[in-house]
Amino acid sequence: MTAFGEWTLVHGLPAFSYTMDQERDPRASWDPILDPPTRRHVVHLGNRRITLVADNYGRFDLFDEHTGLRWLTRETGVATAGGLSTAGSTTERLFGPAFAVVRVADERVRLERTVLCPEGEQPWVLIRLRVRNLTDEPVRLPLTEEWQSRPADVRLISGPAPAPDPGLELELIGGERTRAGRLTIPLDVEPGGERTVELRYGLLGEDAQEIGGTEESLAGLAARLPRAHAGQAPEAEREVPWHAALLTGGACADGVLGGHTLDQGSCYSFRHGFNGAARDPLQHALPLVYTEPDLALSVLRNTCAWGSPDGDLPYALGPDKSPWTDLFRPSDQNLWALWLAAEYLAATGDVAAFGADVPFHPVHDAPPVPLGEHLRRQFRFFADVVGRGDHGHVRILNADWNDLAISRSGAPAEDMVERGESVLNSAMAAWVLPRYAALAERLGDHATGKEARGLGATLRDLVAGEWTGRWFRRAYGPGVVVGEDDLWLEVQPWAILCGAATPDRARELLTTIEATAAAGSPLGARVRWPALPGGKAGDGAVWYAINMTLIWAAAEHAPELGWSWWRRMSLASHAAAYPEVWEGTLSGPDAYLPPEAARPGRTWDLADLGVAMQAYPVANLHAHAQPLLAYLRLLGVVPDGSGRLHVGGGASFGSRALTVTPDGHGRLAATGHVELITPSGSVSGAGPLTW
Repeated sequence: MTAFGEWTLVHGLPAFSYTMDQERDPRASWDPILDPPTRRHVVHLGNRRITLVADNYGRFDLFDEHTGLRWLTRETGVATAGGLSTAGSTTERLFGPAFAVVRVADERVRLERTVLCPEGEQPWVLIRLRVRNLTDEPVRLPLTEEWQSRPADVRLISGPAPAPDPGLELELIGGERTRAGRLTIPLDVEPGGERTVELRYGLLGEDAQEIGGTEESLAGLAARLPRAHAGQAPEAEREVPWHAALLTGGACADGVLGGHTLDQGSCYSFRHGFNGAARDPLQHALPLVYTEPDLALSVLRNTCAWGSPDGDLPYALGPDKSPWTDLFRPSDQNLWALWLAAEYLAATGDVAAFGADVPFHPVHDAPPVPLGEHLRRQFRFFADVVGRGDHGHVRILNADWNDLAISRSGAPAEDMVERGESVLNSAMAAWVLPRYAALAERLGDHATGKEARGLGATLRDLVAGEWTGRWFRRAYGPGVVVGEDDLWLEVQPWAILCGAATPDRARELLTTIEATAAAGSPLGARVRWPALPGGKAGDGAVWYAINMTLIWAAAEHAPELGWSWWRRMSLASHAAAYPEVWEGTLSGPDAYLPPEAARPGRTWDLADLGVAMQAYPVANLHAHAQPLLAYLRLLGVVPDGSGRLHVGGGASFGSRALTVTPDGHGRLAATGHVELITPSGSVSGAGPLTW
């Protein structure tokens, strides 16, 4: 239970029953900071093309990213049956993993409206209206479904602005179609009887395919979502399928670059108008390797297509999908592509995928090359252009993972950009590069594999030398050492994962983090300790992406801490700590402010720069991807530097791609030859493998 309602099951799927009367309950009001206070609470649902935004008033938005960032409708979509309307503050509202239900009744009839994103890539929603006669007499009434097209293109930073009519249509399935957005069906309902009407709304175009109904789509959804059970974290049974649904619901078939985009969403896409950074879709796709590997590959191909022929990836894409390089030039982007590619190959054995052509961004007017060549060029860009600094660490450029690393370093920004070095990126590269080396070797590029493996080993040894006696240093600049006297969390897990810490040192460091950065924080470890005062820009905030690597690092060396930190990452933990905060109930931002902040349990803002996560604090895909990947790592699912996939146990996970049981048995639906390291020993081969 929270102030907003409680979890339940619908069609065997997790769903949330929203019971708050937002007009009367003062806890409903919240402040987006960049916009006026509001009582509207939303959740984002979707398929592989359309995003449905359902709210607590029974209204909906539709968002489409196929050719650009565009709202198709805003706060619309209402059904009426006689005098009943599904729009209001006291109707029964239910949010499911790809659908929303509104129920309302009077003394004569009961109206139930389900709006569903159908399975697949359809750019429209299914609508099912059920009218039940509650009386002993026949009832005749008009049943009306109405939407209003309110298109708006999201402009960079400045937000939505009116856009041309996208051509939305409403269709009674098997009957009338209209662009007016309103259809009325006369109904006669027998005493105690029920009538069902199904419609669809969206970009119907010339689509004449046979349309499956709501029940068929719900059955497909239930079959697609993974299942989980963990005695160490009972929340997993509900949250793993929920996160998987909202993560994949953020995907969109890309009509410009091909493949599927899987951007962060939240304030970045929906209010500020950009898809960035490039690392984000790549890391969001990592857990999909084990649930929907075809989508993981599609996201990898799409993100590689952002780039240029020299292997550079832009920081972000603008609202029209053009490269946006004006703000940040981070030094870590290529590593995420190499990581996703290596993990995909280790889990699927799909060598053929790396021989298929992938384009470069159209602005470069360059011919496509195979995916494997994209990755080779990205490695070359990382090794030769990003390069290393005076201490041998990876150059920081004007940011690494942390956009504020330069400004918080204590060194002049110009000096850090020119000569700064990131121990974080050295540690991450020391883990990623051996895995990429295994991929390159399997593709026959032994020279690149040897170079990548050697560079990874060199960086690992350098990171090992950054131990201060309590933690690992964070960065170097001209005359500046960052992280000598304060703990920067983001580098610590990677130092453990890459092997720079001995097992004893790893356990010591994890214990230190629990006693410092994680102390007293119900949602996870702070990114900085001691935290800087204020925390408006995220100093000391609890970041999903960093707590994921922390849980992963603990999985081998201190699993009890890993499970404890996973539970703190859960929606259940946020609801228990902050039951009156909507963000964190069903979805969330990329980071939460810690308990000592002015707005604990909410998220960061840079209001003086016109940017705020708090302006759109839900539907950030880190809130869904990171718990999934962290859960898999706790089960020992991880690739090694030889290209093998390790799979453990201790809890259960089941999807169409991978099954793991608590006793270490399992099944992998590989498409090519793979090698597994399991509790039962090595298993190798092509096709479905069991152990």
